[in-house]
Amino acid sequence: MVVPGTVAGLIPWWLTGWEARSPAVWLPVRMIGIVLIAAGASVLLAAFLRFVLEGVGTPAPVAPTQRLVVGGLYRYVRNPMYLAVMATIVGQALLLGRLLLLAYAACFAVAVSAFVRWYEEPTLRRRFGDEYEEYRRSVPGWWPRRRQSA
Repeated sequence: MVVPGTVAGLIPWWLTGWEARSPAVWLPVRMIGIVLIAAGASVLLAAFLRFVLEGVGTPAPVAPTQRLVVGGLYRYVRNPMYLAVMATIVGQALLLGRLLLLAYAACFAVAVSAFVRWYEEPTLRRRFGDEYEEYRRSVPGWWPRRRQSA
């Protein structure tokens, strides 16, 4: 929880003080921001719980899971935690009317995409072999599908 809390909480606070740039932010936009923040936090908690219960470990490289996590939200998309952090940052941008947070969200997206491509996927491939390759082929990385895998 430390890394997502820092990325989706501490850094946005440091950038904005969580102060709205303009009180004139359109109410429906602010409401969408609140929904994104709540959804992001809920997904993060569910994913962490899934790592502990199903994977018998954590998302942190220092205490990785013993088993590949493929249940829960991971049946629909391979990277729900990163998407949840992104939703939380974008939600804060909408709630506060802060374009700076949208720029930060874009930087986060680029950084996490690179991390997944060049570190996480090769590491999972080495650790879980064919099981990961089958999972990778059947579940999209970034755009959730509507139905779970069979």
